Amino acid sequence: MKVLHVITGLDAGGAETQLAMLVRHSRNECDVVSLYNPGPIADMIRASGTTVRDMGMRSNRELGALLKIRSLIAAGRYDVVHAHLYRSQIYARPAARLARTPVVVTTEHSIGETHIERRRMTSGVRGLYLASEFFSDATIAVSDVVRDRLVRWGVPAKKIEVIPNGIDTDALAFDQDARAKTRAQFGIPQDAYVIGTLGRLDPNKRIDMVIEAAAPLLGEKCVMLIVGRGQSMDDAKAAAAKAGVADRVIFAGFQLDSTAMMSAFDLYVLASEQETFGIAALEAMANGLPVLYTTCPALDGIPTTQARQVDGNALALRAAFAEAVAAGPGARQPDHSVFDQYGIGSTAEKIDDLYDRIRQTRSKGRGLG
Repeated sequence: MKVLHVITGLDAGGAETQLAMLVRHSRNECDVVSLYNPGPIADMIRASGTTVRDMGMRSNRELGALLKIRSLIAAGRYDVVHAHLYRSQIYARPAARLARTPVVVTTEHSIGETHIERRRMTSGVRGLYLASEFFSDATIAVSDVVRDRLVRWGVPAKKIEVIPNGIDTDALAFDQDARAKTRAQFGIPQDAYVIGTLGRLDPNKRIDMVIEAAAPLLGEKCVMLIVGRGQSMDDAKAAAAKAGVADRVIFAGFQLDSTAMMSAFDLYVLASEQETFGIAALEAMANGLPVLYTTCPALDGIPTTQARQVDGNALALRAAFAEAVAAGPGARQPDHSVFDQYGIGSTAEKIDDLYDRIRQTRSKGRGLG
């Protein structure tokens, strides 16, 4: 089948990276449309041989974009349209139905308790979401937490399929040479202990609190490496300056090779206020890192000694950091029992199977089965 994935943007982020892996492992022919901002993940997808188009939207209220997407879908004669993230869902789901696409699917990556795709969950936001959800055959929830939030928001439970995000464990494996090169790149001593975090810098990630917690431990033999960019960059830098550790907190910005960056870490911290899945924690675990996290639905109910949940405040984080730094770097051994559930090959297969089931059901409904 021909599948068109529509996503809000392709800057660095969990949903965007997940899409890049999905199209690479799908058994179907895939194209991708970005409503705006075809950032570095677009280049990654193109490098794997998949076409990426940019709709060039400049605001949230370009109603003409719906007709443009509808024309693109109709011209491509796609069997499936798969929408990712809020804005693309609002536009792509009705556009796909106008184009008479047989299968319309959504993946919900980013619904929190109070925000969806960094939007506050107002009645207007909810109304638009549910109105466009009417045009979708199924919504994929990336965790049980997401499924429960969708049901509370008004999405019919019978239309929700729980398919977790996938991890390419081989691509994320620890690389000793990359560790040495990355540390040299950022002037980090090879024997220093590195507390690291990687991902989009937004308020939900609470990077300023992480810096506050780690500050008393930072010095010549312990530094923090923050990889990513986003709206909270200035606040994080201000927090480092306020704590007097600006020279011990390294801001690497966006880096395409996340495996190399994580290989340079000794400890990974995920201090989010809310998470829908927590894929960054799993990626760090695949690299063999010990992980401290405040919330990670992907690890709910999964026993592992590689990751430890801590309270979401600076004092609790500081105590956990101190314990980890005192213990020193450990052997890079990922807990493979965790990844039996989260391989990207299995995730892609489950999504492709969902397309097939919906197509068969709709065909039978038209008397074509």
